[in-house]
Amino acid sequence: MAILIPVLTLSFLGLVFGIGLAIAAKKLCIATDPRLDKILGFLPGANCGACGKAGCIGFAESLITGECTVDRCVVSNSASREGIAKILGVEAKQRIKAIAQLHCNGGKNRTKDKFVYTGIKDCIAANLVMGGQKACAYGCLGFDTCTKVCPFGAITMNEEDLPVVNAEKCTACGKCVAVCPKRLFTLQLADKKYFTACNSLDFGKAVMDVCSVGCIACGKCEKACPVNAIKVINNLAVFDYKLCQNIGECIKVCPTHAIGKRG
Repeated sequence: MAILIPVLTLSFLGLVFGIGLAIAAKKLCIATDPRLDKILGFLPGANCGACGKAGCIGFAESLITGECTVDRCVVSNSASREGIAKILGVEAKQRIKAIAQLHCNGGKNRTKDKFVYTGIKDCIAANLVMGGQKACAYGCLGFDTCTKVCPFGAITMNEEDLPVVNAEKCTACGKCVAVCPKRLFTLQLADKKYFTACNSLDFGKAVMDVCSVGCIACGKCEKACPVNAIKVINNLAVFDYKLCQNIGECIKVCPTHAIGKRG
């Protein structure tokens, strides 16, 4: 009898608390929008963060609230974007594919080093030591930090210890752009083939003293372009892609091969 009373008391309290929790769960529950799971079904699940949200679920929630638009997901294909747009009852905007582009062609055999670096093989770490081992203050350090952060395996290193972007795999997520301490990557529209393979703002002689393939601001590309799509600004050839028509006269006249062509 002495044991029965505590057991009954605990059972009663358990029943009361259980009923209370059930009522609270029903009253305080947050209703989930039925469109959320449908939208997640179309998203790639990469959780790359390129959209600026906390993974695909954060992006899906932002789509429902109207904070984001469908085209902000750079990883999904056109069919997925159309499917999401149909769920939301909006028009799917066509997005021109963009690709990450490296603006440096001065690899290990084309540029000089100012000292022997023996530290951590990481571009960010190397850059902390006097701006890196390269004599060109603007050049690629070649320690493949960009390849490590790419979530899609779109970047590999070539024989010059320079990163090469696979246009088919690249989704323009911007991870490489953000991580490069020399700010050598930009996102470039895939239909624009030509680019400046240099990022140096030094004068011509200073460039040639440390790199054989740097832009020397000679202005030949600017004069050769029939649509005025390239200008020398701060000692560097700069493209205006609103004007560029992929004519290619710039690459023909560049004496140092500082103009590159993709594909």
